[in-house]
Amino acid sequence: MSDAQLEVLASQAGLAVDWIDANGRPQKVSPAVLRAVLMALGHPAGTAQEIDASLLQLQQARQNHRLPPLLTVDAGASLDLSRYFDATTACEIKLEDGATLHLNLDDSARLPGMIPVGYQHVRIQDQHFTLAVAPARCYSVADAVDDPTPRAWGFSAQLYALRRPGDGGFGDTLALEDLARVAGERGADAIAISPMHAMFSSDTGRYSPYSPSSRLFLNSLYAAPGAILGERALRAAIDATGLSPQLRHLEDQPLVDWPVAAQAKQKILRALYDGFSQGAHPLHEDFASFRHAGGEALENHCRFEALQAERAACGESLDWRQWPEAWRDPRSAVLAHFAEENADEIGYFAFCQWLIARCLERAQSAAKSSGMGIGLIADLAVGADGAGSQAWSRQDELLASLTVGAPPDILNRSGQGWGISAFSPEGLVRNGFRAFIEMLRANFAHAGGLRIDHVMGLQRLWVIPNDASPSDGAYLYYPLDDLLRLLALESHRHQAIVLGEDLGTVPDGLREKLCARSILGMRVLLFEQDNTHFKPILDWPDSALATTSTHDLPTLNGWWHGHDIDWNARLDLIDSHTEMDWRKHREREREGLRAVLNQDPQNFREEHRETDQVLDASVRFLGHTRAPLVLLPLEDALGIEEQANLPGTIDTHPNWRRRLAHESQVLLDDPDAARRLEILACARLQANERDR
Repeated sequence: MSDAQLEVLASQAGLAVDWIDANGRPQKVSPAVLRAVLMALGHPAGTAQEIDASLLQLQQARQNHRLPPLLTVDAGASLDLSRYFDATTACEIKLEDGATLHLNLDDSARLPGMIPVGYQHVRIQDQHFTLAVAPARCYSVADAVDDPTPRAWGFSAQLYALRRPGDGGFGDTLALEDLARVAGERGADAIAISPMHAMFSSDTGRYSPYSPSSRLFLNSLYAAPGAILGERALRAAIDATGLSPQLRHLEDQPLVDWPVAAQAKQKILRALYDGFSQGAHPLHEDFASFRHAGGEALENHCRFEALQAERAACGESLDWRQWPEAWRDPRSAVLAHFAEENADEIGYFAFCQWLIARCLERAQSAAKSSGMGIGLIADLAVGADGAGSQAWSRQDELLASLTVGAPPDILNRSGQGWGISAFSPEGLVRNGFRAFIEMLRANFAHAGGLRIDHVMGLQRLWVIPNDASPSDGAYLYYPLDDLLRLLALESHRHQAIVLGEDLGTVPDGLREKLCARSILGMRVLLFEQDNTHFKPILDWPDSALATTSTHDLPTLNGWWHGHDIDWNARLDLIDSHTEMDWRKHREREREGLRAVLNQDPQNFREEHRETDQVLDASVRFLGHTRAPLVLLPLEDALGIEEQANLPGTIDTHPNWRRRLAHESQVLLDDPDAARRLEILACARLQANERDR
């Protein structure tokens, strides 16, 4: 079998046969791995005959003179259609505003660059397609705060960690409202929150917010139903379930007990639905309107939840890839019959989605009305679980036979497999980018910004066949320019900023493309160093947000005291030799950070303990950078030592479970937090005056 033909097929299918690792060393994907990944992409390559057939299929698809359902173009730029039509061919363009344009392709068979921004419908001869005309850039922080040199600031928060009386054991949208109001009163422009994607209602033991069932819908556990249905209805539901003592116990705990707390919340939601669905209710019309607007996508998600509930009740697999064949097809007659017989159960899951959507809408309104220029910044996970709702309902557009991860590097010598599926580049093009657009709209819907986790995934992702080692993967490339145009278009439509988490190995040229589109990168204080020499304030870019840490890193307090090293040693994730090396290096890092902070005479003057001085100085440092937006993790504002998530662990570290000690309404009254907020606000004001 010819490896040369195999590599040609791989390249045609968007795979990188040769790549450069994190150490700058050239690598080559083995033939065995290429064959496995190609099979998962739908291009069999086990034999020479299969390779030839797969190549022929790809070539025929490329030579097809039928237009794809959607093309993208930048506003003011012409579009080359010479592959499909002759020069001067007549065109009819129906604009979104109802107007119709009649024009001709030019002498080079290009569509003139005079089409307005938006999704315009083009008909040429017997073919038609949607033309997504994108603005030059995304809606920016400057747009949001109406300042050409913005020096905005805000918080990042783990939603489940927030507290309020009666929250049931984890933070919800009402606690978020409380935080938004007090943060806005203190001058914050934004709150970036942990992902709120829909999880698995029938498997409450799965709660990592970055491994969702669907990125199209929301985690209904975060709903505060009393805010929508009234406290009397909520109290009646709690009384009917007899859960008051259990809820009080859950609320007193320092860690979220997800299985128990989630099951209790679901019982309350079901009791509320029973009351809501019986007889007249003033919100019935709004609920019906929500279901109608949600269309097929919402119906499919709710059917999926109902299917999983039935499977769970029978003790059978929740993974749709192991279901009977008729259940694996969302459009099958068997599924239609199931929906008829289980209309009430499906209605319950739609009710839950309606509640959380209305609750999140309230939280964003509270943030904006408190004076925030941006408000909530939603977090978009890099993928969805291959066994989940989104992969089931969008099978032609998601790669359920591949998982996303990272190749081996210095920190992870075995590589990483994240257990989530990604979009199919071919499937996206084939379906007019439907799944990508609907995902953007769902996540922009009730937010003033969107953080894209692992933004490098817009250009390429490391994909691994299910059950294979993370090292046995390959980079799969995506239509980056199309995705960036659609992102810019939806960003402007929703007047929401875009942040791209670009930590790790970033392909050459990607940061420049993101910057050109006003997509802010991310710079973390702990990483902005060259072998313990920390970057000075004025060397920080104005094309990225600035933050002290992230949910996957130690808090600043924990980093300063080597608490993350303690955890790694305690869990035997590192040996004693590595531990000693890490501690020696951390001491040099501490000296380096203190050296750069000492350059500001305002630092280390207060009579506080050393840790508080370092945290205060770090906050002031970030405030003086040229970053358009500084996001301070609540944990660093409060000086907390423990981090939210320790990568490489599942249940040996309490990932995604830690709760803050005080209620959201009084959280920022903490003396340390109040002092740091004042430091940050003053530094941002000084930076704005300096850079005007």
